[in-house]
Amino acid sequence: MESRIICGLGNPGREYARSRHNIGWMLLEAWQPSLDYRSKFKGEYALIHSPVKLISLKPMTFMNKSGESLRSCADFFSVSPGDILVIHDDLELSFGDVQIKKGGGLGGHNGLKSVRQHLGTPDFYRLRFGIGRPRRGSVSDFVLSRFSKEEEAELPDLLLKGVQILEEFIRKEKQ
Repeated sequence: MESRIICGLGNPGREYARSRHNIGWMLLEAWQPSLDYRSKFKGEYALIHSPVKLISLKPMTFMNKSGESLRSCADFFSVSPGDILVIHDDLELSFGDVQIKKGGGLGGHNGLKSVRQHLGTPDFYRLRFGIGRPRRGSVSDFVLSRFSKEEEAELPDLLLKGVQILEEFIRKEKQ
């Protein structure tokens, strides 16, 4: 059975649970809220059996080392980079914009840099979830901070939009 990995980037720990940088985990949870995750690959993974085997992965290595977990999982299940989708926050997109692309630049995202380094290629799919840029202050403080009250109020609808785009991507890729 063919396998694919859906990897949501984020940071472990309660202090990061609803931060902008954890949108990858938030989207995985919105997509499949009742999965039974197991610890392995320096992360948590769950299997979803459909016409293809989908592996939902949450690296527990902190963002900057996410590639270690993803590479370990990909090696174990024999999944090539072209069958991997990484869900991540994106400063270059306005808050709530969601796009899927394959390959391309890393936009200074340390999680993507780690993934590219460990996979040895930038040719994996990305679901980019826009968080916008901070008006002032440091980027690292911004991505590690929680969403504003206004943004938090919009998140349920935006996560649903992200789930719909993810499911459409999975359907197209199965054909």
